[in-house]
Amino acid sequence: MAQVTVSIDGKQYRMACDEGQEEHLIDLAERFDRYVLHLKDSFGEIGDQRLTVMAGIMVMDELSELQKRVKGMESEVLTLRKTRDDALIKADKNDSVLTNALGALAQRMEDLTATLAVNNA
Repeated sequence: MAQVTVSIDGKQYRMACDEGQEEHLIDLAERFDRYVLHLKDSFGEIGDQRLTVMAGIMVMDELSELQKRVKGMESEVLTLRKTRDDALIKADKNDSVLTNALGALAQRMEDLTATLAVNNA
């Protein structure tokens, strides 16, 4: 396990993470620290624990909103896939109708050619 030291509200915390995840953990800590600092700037010194809880709630609120957006996008993707599938089915049917029509037309032309050949003979 790798270990990194992160800073939240000016305090150092030593944390363990999987090898190769050090930069990611540092980035997460920096982002969380911005929440804490924003709250500290807004409310002043209200206690470390309260600041941490409030920042955690803000992060969870943001996560909840993002999850709602993802669900909406997943629903939209399903709708788009269904629309695409319906369009492909319709195109296949149109191709089939066109192929049959062209086949019938070709047969009529052959029949006409045969009739003309018999009449000219």
